[in-house]
Amino acid sequence: MLLHVPQLRSWLVCSHVHDPHILCPQCDLLVAIPEIAVGQKAKCPRCHTTLTSRWKEPRRRPIAYAVSALFMLLLSNLFPFVNMKVAGLGSEVTLIQIPQVLVSDDYASMASLFMILVQLMPALGMIFIIILCQGTSIPSHWQISIARNYFRLKAWCMVEIFLAGVLVSFVKLMAYGDVGVGTSFYPFVLFCILQLRAFQCTDRYWIWQQVAPAPKLEMPLRVGESGLSQGLRSCHCCMAILPVDQKQCGRCDTSGHARRKNSLQWTMALLITSIFLYIPANLLPIMITQVLGTPMPSTIMAGVVLLWSEGSYPVAMVILIASIMVPTLKMIAIGWLCWDANSNKEIDRERLHVIYEVVEFVGRWSMIDVFVIAVLSALVRMGQLMSIYPDIGALLFASVVILTMFAAMTFDPRLIWDRAVMKSAKEPQDGGK
Repeated sequence: MLLHVPQLRSWLVCSHVHDPHILCPQCDLLVAIPEIAVGQKAKCPRCHTTLTSRWKEPRRRPIAYAVSALFMLLLSNLFPFVNMKVAGLGSEVTLIQIPQVLVSDDYASMASLFMILVQLMPALGMIFIIILCQGTSIPSHWQISIARNYFRLKAWCMVEIFLAGVLVSFVKLMAYGDVGVGTSFYPFVLFCILQLRAFQCTDRYWIWQQVAPAPKLEMPLRVGESGLSQGLRSCHCCMAILPVDQKQCGRCDTSGHARRKNSLQWTMALLITSIFLYIPANLLPIMITQVLGTPMPSTIMAGVVLLWSEGSYPVAMVILIASIMVPTLKMIAIGWLCWDANSNKEIDRERLHVIYEVVEFVGRWSMIDVFVIAVLSALVRMGQLMSIYPDIGALLFASVVILTMFAAMTFDPRLIWDRAVMKSAKEPQDGGK
């Protein structure tokens, strides 16, 4: 269904930018955006994706959150993070010791994941926000490069997932001894909240308008129609509207196509690889618990059964949902999206779009089990009395989560909506398939 200008304007609320047009990055609908007031958002009238938001004090607020978050991250690394006591023996660990322990167990890959996803990328994200919002006079190509990398790394910041993993670890360990939080636990919780607020307050469209103006477009625009039907495409990096045959964006220098090139092929290749890894990830042990010198290997499902038998029903459900149900349903959903995007039958586009958004949002939360193992391995080191070590299954499972995240990213959601146009026009050659 095509929407006309008055209908679109009834959905939208005011614009704070000079260029009043945006091609929706999720459904490719050209939307005219009037002036929007402080605290309001402009949403796509077709798929309801948020196109741009207007925040009060859009420069000072993100900077304040980002500076505070960096300070809290520094404090989080200076003092003990969590501790545990079993039969008179005590153990405590700092954040920075977690990767050190994993490296000593020959799991440098898991240590790298922890450092990159929980420390490095969130810290870089905060630094990028400060640079972009401060408006310092740095060379424009540096600003463009920073903005480009900032929006790429946001999806890989997993501080809140690690924090959830820590809480799950507490519940698991309560059956074996006394578990407590250290001085740096509270700054880390604040760091998690502050970095989420900093990310929330930085609007992609506004940031790019501050970095550089969008390239001028010498073509008439028809609001309420798809960009592809008008010979237009949206830059997937800076949201600039470009002619469909222009491969390189004049603002951010990012190369692109009307649709992500070979989107379905890449998505299916990543999906099949993740399925092949998911099978051994569930059959092989993800960690080894050594009690009084006796090693006890544990798979994901065995851990769920153990927690359930001990009465830890909420934690067992969290692990079951995050580590078994979410990855399985995510792989089924990605396969379903690819199948429907490539078929000619009538499909419920809104329902498929909701499925895509859910897949993109919840997929990263499967990493919670990997973080649980990282915390347990670092904290529970009491010699022959009790020790926990990661095993190969954890690494395979982390690979599955990362591959499915890449699969969701390479899938082009605009293919879902292209069928609305294809019913009356032949499919273009550059359709991402």
